Amino acid sequence: MIYPCRGALAEGERVPVPDALGKLPGHARAGVLVLLAGPTSTTQLVALTGQGLGSVGRHLKVLLDARLIRRRRVGRSVLYARTDLGQALVESQDP
Repeated sequence: MIYPCRGALAEGERVPVPDALGKLPGHARAGVLVLLAGPTSTTQLVALTGQGLGSVGRHLKVLLDARLIRRRRVGRSVLYARTDLGQALVESQDP
């Protein structure tokens, strides 16, 4: 069975990180938050950001502790997505 590529990896352009949001948690961590518009795995985030697995893992931990993202297990994968609070934070920024 073959599943088509969907989501952030299938999309060609990156969503820019607003400057004000980037200053709050830092640009790298804000970039991870911006990319989590839909369920995304750690492996996908590493590919999208170009950051190392350890860095992405630390960003995810901080965002989880701040309750800006949530995680859920799907089979052998763990998927991350924004919470309502994380969504409100991203949407409150000027484009």
